[in-house]
Amino acid sequence: MGKAVEVVQQIYAAFGRADVPAILALVADTVDWEYVASPGMPVAGKRRNREEVGAFFAAIPQTDTIHAFEPREFIEAGEHVTVLGWERSTAVETGREFATEWAHVFTVHDGKVSRWRGFLNTAARHGL
Repeated sequence: MGKAVEVVQQIYAAFGRADVPAILALVADTVDWEYVASPGMPVAGKRRNREEVGAFFAAIPQTDTIHAFEPREFIEAGEHVTVLGWERSTAVETGREFATEWAHVFTVHDGKVSRWRGFLNTAARHGL
């Protein structure tokens, strides 16, 4: 296991503790952070700095109540780490519970996340 996957695993551990400051400490000052999802979701869209990434994490409880969140597979290629996972959540706006797989793609440079992409099956979230 390399340094990049260790940084990513630290982020997931901090997320599990709801420790957003610990997550942000592992994000570069300037970052290319995007959650690819339905445009109306508060978490959707691009963020460019630590403050905006902090707002992303603040928006998660406005979007979904997460009941189970499991990063299951870490695929490392140099400074790139792809994580495949699963979650069971409730969509706040509909009250509908859903389960779906997700994918997160990280780039870690000098021990900090410089790029992140998150993908979720939003059709499952909407009961489609």
